[in-house]
Amino acid sequence: MTPPIQIKNHPFRFLLYLEWVLLAIAVLTAALPSPSPRFNANFPELTICSLIVFGIMGLRLPTSNSLSKWIYTACEILLIVTTGFFGGRIARLFPFLYIILVTRSCLIFELPGRLLVTSLSFSLFLITLRYRLFKLPLSLSPHAQERFRFFHLSLALVFGLSLIFILLLMNTVIAERQSREKLALANEKLRQYALRIENQATLEERNRIAREIHDSLGHSLTALNLQLETALKLWESQPAKAKIFLARAKELGSKSLGDVRQSVSTMRYSPLHDQSLEQAIAILLEDFHRSHGISPICNIDLEYALASDVIISIYRIIQESLTNISKYAEASEVKLEITTNKGRFHLIITDNGKGFDIMQNTTGFGLQSMRDRTLALGGEFMINSQPGCGCQIIVDIPLLSLTR
Repeated sequence: MTPPIQIKNHPFRFLLYLEWVLLAIAVLTAALPSPSPRFNANFPELTICSLIVFGIMGLRLPTSNSLSKWIYTACEILLIVTTGFFGGRIARLFPFLYIILVTRSCLIFELPGRLLVTSLSFSLFLITLRYRLFKLPLSLSPHAQERFRFFHLSLALVFGLSLIFILLLMNTVIAERQSREKLALANEKLRQYALRIENQATLEERNRIAREIHDSLGHSLTALNLQLETALKLWESQPAKAKIFLARAKELGSKSLGDVRQSVSTMRYSPLHDQSLEQAIAILLEDFHRSHGISPICNIDLEYALASDVIISIYRIIQESLTNISKYAEASEVKLEITTNKGRFHLIITDNGKGFDIMQNTTGFGLQSMRDRTLALGGEFMINSQPGCGCQIIVDIPLLSLTR
C-alpha cells in the first residue's frame, strides 16, 4: 500500500486540496490536444512540469526567515509567468495560479508582505493580458478587437476584486486562527498556573496545619509538662498538693487529646467556642495564672467588632506569646494591652523576663508563626528585647480589613 503524502506545515489542508484540484485541471488541459492548433501549448512538457513543481511547493511553506520567504515567492512567480506565456489555452486558467500565490503569501507573510505580493500579482496579470492583446490576429475587425479589449478590461476588474476578496478573507481566517492559538496558549498557561496555585495552596495548608498543631497542642503540652515537673518535686514532701498538680496535668492531657483529634479530623477547631475575644483571652489568662502562678495585667479596649477568623489569629498570637513566656522568659510580670486607635488595631505583650538577643533568636517556629499570622492580616509585627531587659511584642494591623 502506497503511504499517503505527508503534509509538512500547511495550516489549512482544505486550501491545499483545493490547490491540487485546480492544478490537476490545468495539467489535464495542457496534456489534452486542442481542436485548434493555435491554442495548443508551445512547450507542454515545460508547462506541466511548472504546474507540478508549483503544486509540490505548497507542501512546505517557508517560516524561517524573510529571505527564504521571498526566494520561495519569486520561484512561484517564475513558474506562473512560465505557464502564462507558454501554456497556450491553459493561459486562460493562469489567474487561478495568482489566487493560489496570494493565498500562500497570506500564510507566510505579515500584512505588508501580503499587500506587496497581491499588488505584484495583479500587475503581472495585467502585463500578461497586454501581451495577449498584442498577439491578437490582425485580420480581426476593429469592432472585434474592441470587444476583446472590453472583455480583458472586465476580466482585469473582476480579477482585481477577486484578489481583494481573497486577501480580506485570508486575513480574517488567519486572525481567527491566531486568536484560537492564543486562547489555547492562554488556557494552557492558566492550567499550569492553577496547578502551581494548587501546589502552593497545599503547601500553605500544610504550614497552617503545622501552625495550628503547634499553637494549640504545643501550648497545652508545655503547660502539662510544667504541671508534671511540679508534681514530681512535691510528691514526697507535699503529696496532697502534688495530687492537685497531677489532676491539672490530667485535665491538660485530656484537652491536648481533644486538640489532636480536632486537628486531624477537620483542622477547623475554633478555640473561642462562640465566645467573644475578651472572654477567650480571660480564660487563656486564667489558665496561664493557674499553670505558672503569674496573673497577667490585661487592658482591652475594642471599639469595633472583628471577623471570626481575625479573632482566632489574634487569639493564637496571644496564646503563642504566653507559651514562649512560660518556656523561656522566667518572668514575674506580664502585661497585655489591646486597643484600637485611628483605624488600626494594636496589640502589645510585655514581660519582665530575661529577654534575648533579637539578632540571634527571631527565627523560632513560635515567633515565625506570630509573624506569619500578622502579615496575613496586612499588619506589622515587631519585637523589642535585650538580654536581661524583658521582651515586648507589638502587633499593628489595619482595622479596615478586620471589621465586619
